[in-house]
Amino acid sequence: MTMKVNESKLKDIPVVREFPDVFLEDLSGLPPSREVEFCIDLIHEAIPVAKSPYRLAPTEMQELANQLKEIQDKGFIRPSSSPWGAPVLFVKKKDGSFRMCIDYRELNKLTIKNRYPLLRIDDLFDQLKGSRYFSKIDLQSGYHQLRVREEDIPKTAFRTRYGHFEFTVMPFGMTNAPAEHKEHLRLLELLMKEKLYAKSSKCEFWLQEVQFLGHVINDDGIHVDHSKIEVVKNWEALKTLFEVRSFLSLAGHYR
Repeated sequence: MTMKVNESKLKDIPVVREFPDVFLEDLSGLPPSREVEFCIDLIHEAIPVAKSPYRLAPTEMQELANQLKEIQDKGFIRPSSSPWGAPVLFVKKKDGSFRMCIDYRELNKLTIKNRYPLLRIDDLFDQLKGSRYFSKIDLQSGYHQLRVREEDIPKTAFRTRYGHFEFTVMPFGMTNAPAEHKEHLRLLELLMKEKLYAKSSKCEFWLQEVQFLGHVINDDGIHVDHSKIEVVKNWEALKTLFEVRSFLSLAGHYR
């Protein structure tokens, strides 16, 4: 049984009460300067690329105006005169709201890719075997808690009908941007030390079952997520190459 903790009950959990500064309702401004910054290193022959803004529906234009004002008030973006300029698009989130994303594909083509070793999914699952209780901690606007290196800020510039802006914090879309009590204390101490803030509405503690990388994990082991099985069973007839690739990608994940 999954026991999701709502926001009011979350405050009653001992480890949450012990670290109230970590769980904020919202980020009010720029993150503090840290040793680690988001850097955008380009290939030697790179030259600035600027593209015209995408056409947006009237509802998206209003959403754009609202989100631009919100993140500019927080200092996450500022007016720009950079020769770089990427267009804006919107992605619908699970809760029905819209996330503003910048189409950085042209910039990403010119960016030197970080080569971090990725953990195998099997290895991650092995670490969870035998666990009975699980907790999930989601960073509050995690991308926006990391500053962009000052010299790289102009590269983040984006164009809209409302003006030309650049990010001072890490934006979405960049190529290099991807359980016991003691463990909670260790993680929360680190968050508090580095002034990183969790989003309380997305945090869950002491779950007896948790969804992780498309699987369901509990004390009985690792299981296929039944909702994914239903997706495969109800998949409509494939008509395009893109649809075939999407289906094979999902099927291959559970092979």
